[in-house]
Amino acid sequence: MAKEKIVLAYSGGLDTSVILKWLKETYDAEIIAFTADIGQKEELDGLEEKALATGASKVYIDDLRDEFASDFIYPMFQAGALYEGQYLLGTSIARPLIAKRMVDIAIAEGATAIAHGATGKGNDQVRFELNAAALTPDIKVIAPWRLEEFRNQFPGRAEMIAYAEQHGIPVTASAAKPYSMDRNLLHISYESGVLEDPWFDASAPENKEMFLLSNSPEDAPDEAEYLDLEFEKGNCVALNGEQLSPLEVMEKLNELGGKHGIGRVDMVENRFVGMKSRGVYETPGGTILFTAHRKMESITMDREVMNLRDSLITRYSTLVYNGFWFAPERLALQALVTESQKNVTGTVRVKLYKGNIIAAGVKSPVSLYNPDIATMEADPTQAYDQGDATGFIRLNALRLKVGSGVAQNQ
Repeated sequence: MAKEKIVLAYSGGLDTSVILKWLKETYDAEIIAFTADIGQKEELDGLEEKALATGASKVYIDDLRDEFASDFIYPMFQAGALYEGQYLLGTSIARPLIAKRMVDIAIAEGATAIAHGATGKGNDQVRFELNAAALTPDIKVIAPWRLEEFRNQFPGRAEMIAYAEQHGIPVTASAAKPYSMDRNLLHISYESGVLEDPWFDASAPENKEMFLLSNSPEDAPDEAEYLDLEFEKGNCVALNGEQLSPLEVMEKLNELGGKHGIGRVDMVENRFVGMKSRGVYETPGGTILFTAHRKMESITMDREVMNLRDSLITRYSTLVYNGFWFAPERLALQALVTESQKNVTGTVRVKLYKGNIIAAGVKSPVSLYNPDIATMEADPTQAYDQGDATGFIRLNALRLKVGSGVAQNQ
């Protein structure tokens, strides 16, 4: 009989390298390693050779960067998504794309299960599995870190290193890193290790080597740089007059934002599984895009449409964070977001300087801002009669007066 096939989300690090070998032995299965290229850069070097040497029968390393930018990052930014007021969801938004491609490969290869190396304490296990369930309800999921036999065998990193050495698994780890990191086109996240102490100052000069995408604001250029971002229907399509794809926009904005020390966030957030965790993030390009998009909306979106969309930001962000990208409620919200963006078209100019994104101008062929109406001078359009404000104020004050009167008589 043919062996069972398992598709493993494989990064090439210590955990997934050990898991690859462990799955093969424990399940007597054929392991197909899958890595999504979503902008990890040099982390992908030598990955195929490493997976095959560890025991994978086949390796997929799929370049999903274009799809990641156009079908995941851009729609999310149209929604103005920001988790707990700070986090631009860089890790969260990558997981549904990885899950989608994993189940596609599993179906194509006739695999009966997918597997991942996400810790049993984190969000990623939930994101991988909820998104997979939404796409392929019958697929089996193997999560080794939730299996007691696996945890008993590998209670710590030292046991994993020893196992790797015993089985000739080509990993470079020899001691615990001071933190863990996850990189993609949108950001890099850092957590665990020394960062588990919320009093630890990640921005201190002695820790500057941790950051890979951005200069510290103190080390950023002393001269500001101007940048024009052109939008069509809520999507950035050009920088400084040059038409670019979503992927090219993100790459260029990362370069510029990193140069000027933009996009660092240090926060304690609430994980879906119930605990708080501390994360440090670098999102240079995403921070510029988020800020410019909001500026573009300021002169092109109707007030009540913006209020409605903004009232859904917390719900939308939480859905992405918790792993419900392919859930019907997120898809319904996205339809509303898409409708809200139909006139978000024009150009935003920003000034980048030492960690700051400074508004420097905005214009649009469909601007709702009319200087003739807003002027403090005589309005040539006569669209607004200042005398109308008297009745407007009186009506809005009525309930306040009634309530105040009742309170004073108590």
